[in-house]
Amino acid sequence: MMWHFLIFLLMVGWSFATEGAKLIQTPYSKPFKAVVEFYFDHPEKIGPALGWVSNLVYVLTNPPYDYSQEDIDIVVISHGRELPVFAKENRKKYESIVERIESLSMYGVRFMVCSMAAKQFYGYSEKDFYPFVSLVPSALTEIVHWQHMGYGLLIPQIIEIKQGGVP
Repeated sequence: MMWHFLIFLLMVGWSFATEGAKLIQTPYSKPFKAVVEFYFDHPEKIGPALGWVSNLVYVLTNPPYDYSQEDIDIVVISHGRELPVFAKENRKKYESIVERIESLSMYGVRFMVCSMAAKQFYGYSEKDFYPFVSLVPSALTEIVHWQHMGYGLLIPQIIEIKQGGVP
């Protein structure tokens, strides 16, 4: 009886004796559907948030997944202080960010802006935005709509790291 216990302890010990973590290749569903909410207090925060979107596209379009553009459906909905980035009049100020947005839109990522916020806070109308931007009546209603359609909600958290600090 005691030897059963010893064998059990040896087996448990061997199972924990591996050298590192196990890499798991989660079998993601097709199409991969995500709605990403952009609501930031500074326009510059959109840059790191685009990194989150780029990461989704990168992981899914490379091995082991190798998804095609048709297998990825990402919708970004913006309604915060980052809205001026999407306005044509601010291209020079946010040129590198706009180029990243344009590049992602070529991968099929859709960018939507809350028309209520655009009009109320910035006085923007449809003509003020790039052709790769769609205006929606309300960001909040739109986000819930996409969730009802089976899209997973992703809200990028952009942490400001003070010099010498750790997040």
